[in-house]
Amino acid sequence: MLSAKESWDILDQAELIYSAEEVASALKRLALEITEALSDTHPLVLSVMGGAVVFTGQMLPMLNFPLDFDYVHVSRYGSRTSGGELDWKVLPRENVNGRVVLVLDDILDEGETMAGIRERVLAEGAERFYSAVFCDKAIKKSKPIQADFVGLSLPDRYVFGFGMDVHGAWRNLPAIYALREN
Repeated sequence: MLSAKESWDILDQAELIYSAEEVASALKRLALEITEALSDTHPLVLSVMGGAVVFTGQMLPMLNFPLDFDYVHVSRYGSRTSGGELDWKVLPRENVNGRVVLVLDDILDEGETMAGIRERVLAEGAERFYSAVFCDKAIKKSKPIQADFVGLSLPDRYVFGFGMDVHGAWRNLPAIYALREN
């Protein structure tokens, strides 16, 4: 865990990638796209804890259709800055069998977490699977999944804010920042 001073130092040295206004605009556009595509499906929306909590909390009130809500807690990062094995902490409590499922996550980085969630949800009998990520990171290798709905594209850098953390801090920022490159 970082101290308050260490957290402020990271933010002071970071580069702004998307302002709070750009984030809000992308969120509105994304909500319209999802509403247009899924408004007649009464989907089960699954939020990926903890990164997607900010995205989900702001997105749900903007979705203009009936839905059911649950969450999953699966991670490849923990307190690390690079991914490891998929760690399932909480499976969906709602039955996904026969349902249209929309999974919300903060970022599609390497895509391994979302691909693992898709595999699990479909294996449990979901009728259809959709994914919405607030950010899609442009990495140099191919990903095992592409998101159906994407808010913003990011450079291949370590980013934080709007649900994404840096060493546990700054998920609460309304904008998105990147660590300065050396």
